[in-house]
Amino acid sequence: MAHQHLEQAHALRKAVDRKTVRRVLPFILAAYFLCYLDRVNISYASLEMNADIGLSEAAYGIGAGIFFVAYFIFEVPSNVLLTKFGPRIWIARIMITWGIIAGCMSLAQGPISFYVLRFLLGVAEAGFFPAMILYLTYWFPARRRAQITAMFFMAVPLSGLVGGPLSTWLMTEAHGLFGLRGWQSMFIIEAVPTVLLGIAALWILVDRPEKAKFLREDERSWLVAELRLENQAVSASGHSPKGVFRTMLTPVVLAMSLIYLGLEFGEYAIGFFMPQMVAALDEQFGGDLGLVQIGFITAIPSLVAVLVMIWWGRHSDRTQERTWHIIGPAVLGAIAIAAAPYVTSFWATIALYSVTAACVFSVIPVFWQLPSRYLTGVSAAVGIALINSVGNLSGIIAPSLTGVLKQATGSFGPGYLLIALFLVIAAVGTLILRKAVPPTASVPSTEAISTVLSEGQRVR
Repeated sequence: MAHQHLEQAHALRKAVDRKTVRRVLPFILAAYFLCYLDRVNISYASLEMNADIGLSEAAYGIGAGIFFVAYFIFEVPSNVLLTKFGPRIWIARIMITWGIIAGCMSLAQGPISFYVLRFLLGVAEAGFFPAMILYLTYWFPARRRAQITAMFFMAVPLSGLVGGPLSTWLMTEAHGLFGLRGWQSMFIIEAVPTVLLGIAALWILVDRPEKAKFLREDERSWLVAELRLENQAVSASGHSPKGVFRTMLTPVVLAMSLIYLGLEFGEYAIGFFMPQMVAALDEQFGGDLGLVQIGFITAIPSLVAVLVMIWWGRHSDRTQERTWHIIGPAVLGAIAIAAAPYVTSFWATIALYSVTAACVFSVIPVFWQLPSRYLTGVSAAVGIALINSVGNLSGIIAPSLTGVLKQATGSFGPGYLLIALFLVIAAVGTLILRKAVPPTASVPSTEAISTVLSEGQRVR
């Protein structure tokens, strides 16, 4: 009888896993794909836009980074408001407003208007990524969250894999549309799906499992019970603080913020400058690549990252190990990018870019499993937002320093070494955090969840 009951419990768990993935994952993957595309498509536009509106490399780097000033200022308030209005309404609001402003990037006429539009885009989008990370904790238990987060975060390299060729193709084929330059048409065309998906979010998203009509009552009860047991374990550990400001000043949250700052430095330096890096390599090795060819080559590191990151997230979930799944790729990525200036082959350099991209994109989904081991409730909303805000300061630092160093030295080499340094800092910080504050295990067994349900704790 007990064996039969356990088999039924496993079958119920599998049904819940299957239905939540089918309902939640496609939307958040599509939304984050559009989010990242609208955020970094200026890297492709820069191939023409900079000359058209008079942007120097340093000015472009500053403009790329000023987006994150607004993000830093408004991200925590945005995630707090999400807990008040609910994910469905708040995520829809974010997507609609950022889509409109992303299209308005076509109106940039010079450095000042470029800076203003990038700042407004940051205001509109602030809170989206931490809202998605928090939303995943509402629907997916810790035992499989790294893999799910990797599938969600796959949108970032996918935006490079698809967005590079797409954006450069639009810049070529839509040039002259309504009298616009190619980069202007690209901004407008790529913004339209964001607004439409934001409107659709009002019907697609469900705030919490308790309201999920796509789950049967026993399936809702199972999911709620599993998540409740996880949160109780985290609360009992004493790591999760109470209150907004206390959470923001907690050493564990500040440590995770600095770790994420190091990881994000690599992502944004690569994300905003990869097309220019490839163009510089082509010039260095005497090539003659066209705009669309640069777009396709820029997609190669993203393709490698997509192939690696899901496997890495699944491996981390299977072992329930997080620390070395962060440290290992961070160190390997640092070595690869530090070696790039010393390679004397175009394709060998692209291979090193690919290793670094795969490492950075694989490690970030695993990193995002750390906050849920220490934080729960409103503290999780505040902590996740602050961690992402501080991490996204790399969006200011990385493009700005990379652009300034490139302009001063005529080479991306010093920027590569900075990426390596920040990745090493992240690896060391992760090890120190693990030694100083060991996380509490919060993955309830199938038997424990079955016991909770058999005692009559059902969703009402």
